[in-house]
Amino acid sequence: MISAILRAFRTPDLRSKLLFTLAIVAIFRLGSFIPAPFVDYGNVQKCLAQTQNTSGLYELVNLFSGGALLQLSIFALGIMPYITASIITQLLRVVIPHFETLHKEGQSGQATLTQYTRYLTIALGVLQSTTLIAVARQGALFGADCVLPILTDSSPLGVGVMVLTMTAGTGLIMWLGELITERGVGNGMSLLIFTSIASRFPASLTSIAEQKNIETLLLVLAVGVVVVGLVILVEQSQRRIPVQYAKRMVGRRTYGGQSTYIPIKVNMAGVVPVIFASSLLYLPALIAQFNQPDANGKVADWVSWVSQYLTKGDHPLYMALYFLLILGFTYFYVAITFNPEEVSDNMKQYGGFIPGIRAGRPTTEFLEYVLSRITFPGAIYLGLIALIPLIAFSLIGANQNFPFGGTSILIIVGVGLETVKQINAQMQQRNYEGLLK
Repeated sequence: MISAILRAFRTPDLRSKLLFTLAIVAIFRLGSFIPAPFVDYGNVQKCLAQTQNTSGLYELVNLFSGGALLQLSIFALGIMPYITASIITQLLRVVIPHFETLHKEGQSGQATLTQYTRYLTIALGVLQSTTLIAVARQGALFGADCVLPILTDSSPLGVGVMVLTMTAGTGLIMWLGELITERGVGNGMSLLIFTSIASRFPASLTSIAEQKNIETLLLVLAVGVVVVGLVILVEQSQRRIPVQYAKRMVGRRTYGGQSTYIPIKVNMAGVVPVIFASSLLYLPALIAQFNQPDANGKVADWVSWVSQYLTKGDHPLYMALYFLLILGFTYFYVAITFNPEEVSDNMKQYGGFIPGIRAGRPTTEFLEYVLSRITFPGAIYLGLIALIPLIAFSLIGANQNFPFGGTSILIIVGVGLETVKQINAQMQQRNYEGLLK
């Protein structure tokens, strides 16, 4: 493995791509520690030391920002606005016919959709940074664990400067990610998310060792190895549907006649259903935060119910709702991203057919049947992986940023596998052995 990495760095053009990617990653991590204007860095660090648990959407955004959210840095929002904008753009293809038309136009249409995604990212950056600063002004960012003032200037001008800075940080992150995609190795946005999550692993493991003992840490590491192995197994698993193309004569040339397959992954939805479920579950808690007690200091019954059942991940009701939402969103997202009728029409247009299945409607029905059967284990798998941090929180008292589970392990493994494949392919093009034998 070490010799393979050395071979990669000995190749001039691949070495320049790897060094460029590492330089962008270093800039991204540096920005995560630079506080935004009018943020009391000392008080923020004290609050972080006093606060052990974050929950709901804050946990997710803080995870994707590499801890920059709760530090109120210039990169506090991380890559989350871009992820949200990309998901919204995909969903709008179902609702707005113009978006679907652009998607089918090829490279020019994809460029237009990318531009829409950028604009939406900036708009979401403004909205999310305004919400974050409003929560920080109210002292609710760290909950009741810390009441220290973390903003030195809460005037409209100060708030405007902070919103502008964080939104500009989001735009800069988006640009850095696109630079990696164009001039580096791998998908830039995915690598930045990978970096943010991986940077929290040492702190999470150290926290477990300090709060518990070395035996618990070793147990967590053993569980982590097993979970990573299972995730790699499932992420690489796919159902290959054979497709045969009929021979056809065009002039004096014969086209077609080859065999191929349609790969349908067990986990086609990726990590998106987990993000959807986390966001939706956090909405009641977010609404409850803005409900003020009455004159007697009593809060509404529904606020108490939400605080008791929907804010702590160790409650069985929270776990059950989380699991069911992930199952539902998995089917929903797969139905949006994979259209059996469109695949069937494309096969029919180019003379392709599945052996034993007639072209047209029977092919569509067969693809729908296979998709429904393979999505079920994929949804169960996503739900179980997402519950690992919550179960760990209940059993060993580790905070909910448990490193080996949920969105973190899915992204770490997925991005790692894709990046290694790209490096491997580039090395093989230069007549070297691949990165992995």
